[in-house]
Amino acid sequence: MGDMIRLKVKEIAEAKGVTMTKLSHKSEISFNTIKSIFRNPYRTINTDTLERLAIALEVTPADLIEFIPPSQTEQQR
Repeated sequence: MGDMIRLKVKEIAEAKGVTMTKLSHKSEISFNTIKSIFRNPYRTINTDTLERLAIALEVTPADLIEFIPPSQTEQQR
């Protein structure tokens, strides 16, 4: 049972006009980590990273995650 929590970092950053480079600088998270999160929204991240991203994007940590029920996860594959 994996892939049930999806990160919405890319969508929120793009909606706010924040590039990966700008997000990396604002959040003090490496560019490679940001790029990995953008490319794989099912990537596991720790709560410190989630908090830094939320602060940098001026949203709550809850805004950055989406719960996908197992039935939908299977349909997406």
